[in-house]
Amino acid sequence: MNSKAFSAIFPFLSLCFVLVIITDCFMVEAYRLDGEDTCKPSGKVRCNDGKSYLTYKCSPPVSSHTKATLTINSFEEGGDGGGPSECDGKYHSDNDLLVALSTGWFNNKKRCHKYIKIHGNGKSVNAKVVDECDSTRGCAPCRNNIVDASKAVWKALGVPESDWGEMNIYWSE
Repeated sequence: MNSKAFSAIFPFLSLCFVLVIITDCFMVEAYRLDGEDTCKPSGKVRCNDGKSYLTYKCSPPVSSHTKATLTINSFEEGGDGGGPSECDGKYHSDNDLLVALSTGWFNNKKRCHKYIKIHGNGKSVNAKVVDECDSTRGCAPCRNNIVDASKAVWKALGVPESDWGEMNIYWSE
């Protein structure tokens, strides 16, 4: 292409490039405003059982009505939560209203010792963030949309013990 032809087409190409960038930005913002999950997997781990699991460094955007899956966790020494909590290096009673959040929501300890309001089973409860549910490593890492709760949270939500395990909820700060 000669320089005259390039000079004639350059303004058009520049305008197209700018329009693509602007359109892309608005589409991403609209996607987020709709509450859609903009968090994409960051990798995969393969476990000894031969299964592969996605890993995440992020979680869906937090809003006043953040969708999540409530799971059950023990924060006590010897419980299924593993080691002491990430926030203070201590174990906690399962009789306290406590949660661990997926890696993205845990946000490098920025939510440590803050309370979140959990809405589920027609009730709501405030629970303290004391730990991370790691979405980045381990065999069967935590999904990116998990609020891992103590027995006390499940009881406060009025969920029968026979139904403890997983439940769709909403939460907010």
